[in-house]
Amino acid sequence: MSWQNEWKPLALIVLVFTACYFMPVDWLQQSPRVVNALWESLHLVKWYAQEHVLLCLVPAFFIAGAVGVFVSQAAVMKYLGPKANKLLAYGVASVSGSILAVCSCTILPLFAGIYRMGAGLGPASAFLYSGPAINILAIVLTAAVLGTEMGVARAIGAVSFSIIIGLMMHVFFRKEEMEKLEAAAGMPEPEVTHPLWQNALFFASMVGILVFANWGRPAESAGLWQAIYQTKWMITGVFALGLAAILVLWFQVSPLRMVMVAAPPLVLSLISPDRPELAFVAGTLGLTVLLTTGREKAGELHEWFDISWDFAKKILPLLFWGVLIAGALLGRPGHEGLIPSQWISGLVGGNSLWANLFASVVGAFMYFATLTEVPILQGLIGAGMGKGPALALLLSGPALSLPNMIVIRSVMGTKKTLVFVTLVIVMATMSGLIYGAIFE
Repeated sequence: MSWQNEWKPLALIVLVFTACYFMPVDWLQQSPRVVNALWESLHLVKWYAQEHVLLCLVPAFFIAGAVGVFVSQAAVMKYLGPKANKLLAYGVASVSGSILAVCSCTILPLFAGIYRMGAGLGPASAFLYSGPAINILAIVLTAAVLGTEMGVARAIGAVSFSIIIGLMMHVFFRKEEMEKLEAAAGMPEPEVTHPLWQNALFFASMVGILVFANWGRPAESAGLWQAIYQTKWMITGVFALGLAAILVLWFQVSPLRMVMVAAPPLVLSLISPDRPELAFVAGTLGLTVLLTTGREKAGELHEWFDISWDFAKKILPLLFWGVLIAGALLGRPGHEGLIPSQWISGLVGGNSLWANLFASVVGAFMYFATLTEVPILQGLIGAGMGKGPALALLLSGPALSLPNMIVIRSVMGTKKTLVFVTLVIVMATMSGLIYGAIFE
């Protein structure tokens, strides 16, 4: 046995044993804040499971799996690879969030999918940041609640951040990117089974389901956003019907099997119109059965499910532990974890370097669901938070979270993750300082 490879497991065992041996159980039981933090972690996990796993992550896993099967590696390398046209690659990646409108965890399967297919680190990092950060509805809500100048600053900062961070990641790891490009150059051209326009409609149907199933309630009681919110499930159903038609027409799924799969969600939507998520779950289970059974395009459809399941196995456990830890440390919105909220609100007043840095770091580690950052910031500003730190938190918070960082590390390694997180925090801090100096 070579002890050179065994010291890390041994050190981990010794560390865990020491922690268990000296654990102050009696003190922990008598500490209300520790007990409350444990409950907060469970509450946050429950809330995350109810609000994000079924409607956000499951569609994202299927989209990521489809990328791995139906998008050729040559196409990814051409448009997003290290030698792709920079204007096109970063342009597409930087505005993707305006279409997806997802949170920092939902973007992970999509990021992992394109990165696995050979996308350059720069465009992939730009996509990773922009997915949750450039959300049109969130930016409009920011302008309506926190002021027009804050909404405009957030929009400009998010778009520019995604491009600058992507370019800097490419520069920092240029050698590795070129090695990846050389390795891919020797690979044979993959066979194209579906033309580009068919793939475009196929992915548009799935992205439509993801976007409209998660369309949040707007602050205004009337207007376009409210109209979309009130009809979101109808629109989601239209996209689901489009996906069903595509599977029948282009993937040779028999119409009878598709009717059998579509019937349960349709019946549930009619029986329980106030519980549309039930129909969504039934549709997801039906799609899973469809992809894992039958003979129609068996190889293609089975591979789609296999890759989606592979992403789910790798990402979901990491997200679970990340959400659990984030809940224990910071609690849910409106509830406290181990770190008192007074500490945070008291440290982000004014426009000092420390206040902006602290806001950026807290935002980076705290989990924000889509749109929740605005009411949280409204409360913090009311408690004395400066405008600069508020923008810093807006630019770091939605794009990062502790669960998000844990998964990113499993995809692109510790060094790249540290550089990515550091770039987000540093740029958010600088933006907060500049904004606070102008508008404070």
